[in-house]
Amino acid sequence: MDHVTDKLPKGFSGLTHDLGSDQTAFKKVPWGKAMMWIFLLSDTFIFSCFLISLMTARASTTVEWPNASEVFGLHVFGVEVPLLLIAIMTFVLITSSGTMAIAVKFGYEKKRKLCAWFLLLTALGGLTFVGMQAFEWTKLIFHEGIRPWSNPFGAAQFGSFFFMVTGFHGTHVSIGVIFLFIMARKTWRGDFDAGRRGFFTSMKSNYEAIEIMGLYWHFVDLVWVFIFAFFYLW
Repeated sequence: MDHVTDKLPKGFSGLTHDLGSDQTAFKKVPWGKAMMWIFLLSDTFIFSCFLISLMTARASTTVEWPNASEVFGLHVFGVEVPLLLIAIMTFVLITSSGTMAIAVKFGYEKKRKLCAWFLLLTALGGLTFVGMQAFEWTKLIFHEGIRPWSNPFGAAQFGSFFFMVTGFHGTHVSIGVIFLFIMARKTWRGDFDAGRRGFFTSMKSNYEAIEIMGLYWHFVDLVWVFIFAFFYLW
């Protein structure tokens, strides 16, 4: 009588078959979570290159670097308030990280409606952040005259680094908001309770997907802390 293992593919095909069918690797870490960590690691390298390039440009330029308090200040009731908009944006994004953590908690507790509500709150926080960033870009481009190749405040490199770094991060937030709305809808419908399959995969959905989404969102928030420190406070 043939053993079941005798029918499995041999060699490299056997390796990929085992990993693909098991969907669990790295000491029982699910594939989805492992792949998200690998993606976040690669994204860390990209953001690190951006911030290191920013520091190198600031250290090497012979022209005075623009004063962030002056560039990003807002007039409120006739008073110039430095970094007001940036402070509000940071508060909103960090708060959304807290609502994301609560959504993960309610997800594992199978409280799907509470989980969906907090996912929506997180998405609205991200949407607010992106909206304020769009306002910031509009103000700097149309009112302050900042361009990727020049600006009236000092070193010409300032504009290129600003739009590259904040634009890349804003893209991450925008993508996260889209997926948060999708996750909220799936949670509200009970897809994770019923184990329905996703659109692009044969894997059955469960609340682990909320945690994986949370890993991405916390990463986006953490990266903003570094951008805030290196770009706006330095």
